[in-house]
Amino acid sequence: MAAWLMQPWILLAGAILLELTGTALLKLSDGFRNPAFGVGALALYGVSFWLLALTLRHIPVGVAYAIWSGIGIFGITLLGRFAFGQSLSWAQGGFIALIVVGVIGLQIVTAQQPAHPPASNHKPGV
Repeated sequence: MAAWLMQPWILLAGAILLELTGTALLKLSDGFRNPAFGVGALALYGVSFWLLALTLRHIPVGVAYAIWSGIGIFGITLLGRFAFGQSLSWAQGGFIALIVVGVIGLQIVTAQQPAHPPASNHKPGV
């Protein structure tokens, strides 16, 4: 695999894009009445989780999941509005904006933080 593809933030972005596309397909499946869209959604979710798992080698799980889900919430809100004509109140938009601010803050403070803390010689119970 190309070295640039193994960058954790690129993997996370790919996971997010696949999750968004999968969610859009899930909406189009109409409760699995259109099974092709439902199967496509499940396949994209599977690949999305695989990419998310790869990012966890480099990005702490809480941070990676917060960014994955936060951007997913923002992205699917935009898709819902513009692709599916769903409305959004000012309060809903404001709270989603708070999620986006949190995601940006997490990415800024976590840019180079290791996913795994250094090993310790301390043994539990000793």
